[in-house]
Amino acid sequence: MSLSTEAVLALAPDDSSAKAAKGLVAPAKWPTLAFSDEAVWGECQGSGSKPYQTQVDLSGPVFRCSCPSRKFPCKHGLALMLIRAQSEASFTRGEPPPWVAEWLASRREKAEKKEARAAEPPAAPDPAAAAKRDAQRWTRIEAGVQELARWLDDQTQRGLASLGSEQQQAWGAMAARMVDAQAPGLGQRITQAAELIGVGEGWPARLLDRLGRLQLMADAVPRRASLSPATLADLRTALGWPQDREALLAEGERVGDHWLVLGQCTDERDGKLVERHVWLQGRASGRRALLLDYAHGGRGFETGWVSGSERAAVLCFYPGHASQRALVAELPADAPESAAPAAPAAPAAPSAPSAPSAPSAPSAQATGEWQRMAQQIAANPWQPLLPMVWADAVPSRDGERWWLRLGAAPQALPMQLAAREAWQLMAHSGGAPLRVFGEWDGEQFAPLTAWAADSAAGSAPVWTLTGVRA
Repeated sequence: MSLSTEAVLALAPDDSSAKAAKGLVAPAKWPTLAFSDEAVWGECQGSGSKPYQTQVDLSGPVFRCSCPSRKFPCKHGLALMLIRAQSEASFTRGEPPPWVAEWLASRREKAEKKEARAAEPPAAPDPAAAAKRDAQRWTRIEAGVQELARWLDDQTQRGLASLGSEQQQAWGAMAARMVDAQAPGLGQRITQAAELIGVGEGWPARLLDRLGRLQLMADAVPRRASLSPATLADLRTALGWPQDREALLAEGERVGDHWLVLGQCTDERDGKLVERHVWLQGRASGRRALLLDYAHGGRGFETGWVSGSERAAVLCFYPGHASQRALVAELPADAPESAAPAAPAAPAAPSAPSAPSAPSAPSAQATGEWQRMAQQIAANPWQPLLPMVWADAVPSRDGERWWLRLGAAPQALPMQLAAREAWQLMAHSGGAPLRVFGEWDGEQFAPLTAWAADSAAGSAPVWTLTGVRA
């Protein structure tokens, strides 16, 4: 595996780890630097008498280090891969020493045991017990949405323009009530809506849109018996109903393809909980997919999905209309990843996907992305984020606001991006168009990855978002 500097930094758990890793990028700090076909390893001299032993399994990449850091990957693992990216000649080919070989062997053993467990037939579920649990949960949710409906009516009768910071605590209490009613998705949406109060011009209109979607969910719960299976699945997801992994892998829609890693980001949630989005696009199918993962206390994530890379995999999609979220069902061992696929371009419409290719005209490509978005929202109005690829997009600044101008199209999207990352993106553009991928939440566009607009097959991203998103 060969990763660029940007791709390595994109694996950092936070900005401070990336900064610290850059300070260790000096072969003189590493008395040992070596590699094999399977791994890269090195010893970094720290403050103690013994150097830290750092190793990376290239099949992931997966990191391990003897340092006491609870971050994953730590600064030493990142620095090791940065040196590899910038000065490959500093490494000596050799057989892994015992401390590396034993770790690689244990990883192979764990993988074999996992495959053996996966091959075993799952225990037969108890339909009666499952139906009873579902009925109990629906009863709690129904009670919660009845209270929510009354609360929403009170807010609209009072008038949204009269809301102020003093209402924040009351909205937080209602969000907590939805969690108690086993509908955490409703609680999260109430919290997000409360954050709009008094923020920016026209905030009452944006808040009304959020409350309207909450009302739509409240109306759907008592009518769930009349909903189609796909719509019911969308409702359950929006409510925050967990999906049984084994059932999904057994019954879900499977799509095998070579998946381009369009981009990824990590967001810090409650306390030390970190949420990661990895967005993919099938090279042959054109379908887009979201891998959503969580980590707590700096545990870190599986690092095989690198922005700008490509992996062969079989994904299993969650049920619902225009479903985007998926699980990895299979990773063929004989299909190695490619570190630099072609820059992606959006298919003209999701109903007729094709392999990513450069669009014939920027305006036509923009029209196709808006059409894709409209179809996604029409299919499922509760989707919180939509992935979008813009060709010939130019970042710009107007006062204190950052915008993404969409080439020849008479449109510009407000960008949700910290100032430092926005300046970096603009520097890579230099006023020239880029192909930019990111998330659209209905109000702002959050860039995650950018390629040169005229990038050829095999080109790597010129910019990727790194660390925890601000």
